[in-house]
Amino acid sequence: MPRYHFHVWVEGTVTRDPDGEELPDADAAWECARAAALDLMQADLGRRVNWLKCHVEVSTGDDEIVLELPFAECVEVTDLPH
Repeated sequence: MPRYHFHVWVEGTVTRDPDGEELPDADAAWECARAAALDLMQADLGRRVNWLKCHVEVSTGDDEIVLELPFAECVEVTDLPH
């Protein structure tokens, strides 16, 4: 099973994932990246963050980038009451 690394970019600063996670495929890695982004957006980082300038970069063990997931794509917009 391939190992994917999830590097989180918050306003230009990266936090690298040295260990990664074994997942069956890139679709599962996308789901993991989305869950991580949603969790992070709900966390208290002690400062205001512009989430539109953040993304998760997913790479393989040999540093090949598989996908980049902007946090903006993780936000679910629901209908507001009229």
